[in-house]
Amino acid sequence: MLRRGLLTWVSRVGGLLVLLCCSLSLLYLMTCSPPHSNNPPLSHVLPHAGSNHLSLGGTGPMIGVGPSGTKGAGDIAQSGGPSAAHSYQMLLQEREEQHRLYISSLKKQIAQLKEDLQERSLQLKRVQESLKTAANGPAEGQVGGSESQRGGFGEVQGAKTQQSDLQEFLRTQLSKAEITSGTRLPNEYAVVPFESFTLQRVYQLEMGLTRHPEEKPVRKDKRDDLGEVLEMALHSLNTPSSQQDNRVPAEKTQTSITRTERDKGTLYELTFKGEASHEFKRLVLFRPFGPLMKVKSERMDTTNILINIIVPLSRRADKFKQFMHNFREVCVRQDGRVHLTVVYFGKEQMSEVRNTLENTSRETSFKNYTLLQLDEEFSRGRGLDVGARAWKGGNVLLFFCDVDIYFTADFLNTCRLNTQSGKKVFYPVLFSQYNPALIYGSPEHIPPVEQQLVIKKDTGFWRDFGFGMTCQYRSDFINIGGFDIDIKGWGGEDVHLYRKYLHSNLLVVRAPSRGLFHLWHEKHCADELPPDQYRMCMQSKAMNEASHGQLGMLFFRHEIEAHLRKQKLQNPKKT
Repeated sequence: MLRRGLLTWVSRVGGLLVLLCCSLSLLYLMTCSPPHSNNPPLSHVLPHAGSNHLSLGGTGPMIGVGPSGTKGAGDIAQSGGPSAAHSYQMLLQEREEQHRLYISSLKKQIAQLKEDLQERSLQLKRVQESLKTAANGPAEGQVGGSESQRGGFGEVQGAKTQQSDLQEFLRTQLSKAEITSGTRLPNEYAVVPFESFTLQRVYQLEMGLTRHPEEKPVRKDKRDDLGEVLEMALHSLNTPSSQQDNRVPAEKTQTSITRTERDKGTLYELTFKGEASHEFKRLVLFRPFGPLMKVKSERMDTTNILINIIVPLSRRADKFKQFMHNFREVCVRQDGRVHLTVVYFGKEQMSEVRNTLENTSRETSFKNYTLLQLDEEFSRGRGLDVGARAWKGGNVLLFFCDVDIYFTADFLNTCRLNTQSGKKVFYPVLFSQYNPALIYGSPEHIPPVEQQLVIKKDTGFWRDFGFGMTCQYRSDFINIGGFDIDIKGWGGEDVHLYRKYLHSNLLVVRAPSRGLFHLWHEKHCADELPPDQYRMCMQSKAMNEASHGQLGMLFFRHEIEAHLRKQKLQNPKKT
């Protein structure tokens, strides 16, 4: 009995112990396990706050686990709770910003997909319409999805064919250009020369009279062109695979040359200094020109375009007679669509100018002229401005002219064709005549004016530094602000007007005109002119006299005469 009672007691105690252990285990699990949530745990990204670690649940309380055991939410304030709460708030803000950016990105992608879908729909619609047209308008039901697919495939194939043709054309341009091998040329004049350039300067051969052997690339197209070439060269040499210490800076440019073959493209050869003094890197680039494209084809009728020729004048009655002789032949007899406005300064020789106009009117029945008199000091800009504003017959085409200008009927048509109201103004480059006495040896051998007008190197030059002769509509002249009438005397006013047009949205057509000539006359530079105007006047005077070679012969004439005398003494038998 005792053994049986002992076994019963032991079993009961064992059961109680097992029950107690289970209860303690359950209580431990309930107390120490984190609250359940549908969100993933974030404790691994939370910052530390002292010795405590935060565990984030769904809607349950925050529980701090530290050396003192389990703590409730109310104990956080006593163990670094504010810092942990601040970190938690920062985390929430960061996550909110990430979600906001992600949503914005999704919206952009959706908008792009909508645009692509609309574009594809339009392409499919065009393909369907082209298939209908090709089939002579079949019924709508006859154009199925398979035909649309074939049409779309054909459109893609056509685009690929065009791209392939363009690439083949560019390769042909590259093979034609003188890059790897030369081309047989007939003589030394057929060579296309190179120009040298650096980061800041261009060294050029074809200068004209206003450009310099060395100058900054002033024209925007040339600046952009050379800048793009240098950028591409440096990018090509400094590829990401290059070593950092071997990178080539722009300052290491040794020499660069370029030339343009108008029917093929532009070649660039750039050389950069290497690591050692005898090492260099060369890069050859080529910008091929594309095929010709037809941009516009239009019919232009100049029948009703009247030109108002405005001439400012002070004295010089004999030159005005010569001007009117050419005016009578070209404007009255050949063209017939011209009005002449003469703005005369002062009273001296005024009667002679008026008689010349009246005689021309009487002999040719020409009535389209206006004579305005200003009793003030001569100012070319003031005279042209008064003449332009005096016209009251609508928006007329103006040609600002001088008394020593000779023009042809073809030039008047060129003036009409290269101007358009509100869109284009014409600034022709005229051919300026050298001193005929130097060209032909003596005044006795000078031919008539019409025979002197030959465009050759020894007879004159393109006056590319002059902007006085110009064609523009009256409305454009008024809207641009006209001349600066404060400029007195010779020069300066035409450059100011030219720059006004350049700063506007009007297209400035600048081109040499073979029908516009400046007749030579002796130039006097008054002492009263300001220094800058006087310098311009003297430069113009020197350029107008003769060519470089003719001036050289004049400068060395004593040496040449001495040589001829010496030759005559050494060879007395030769005449």
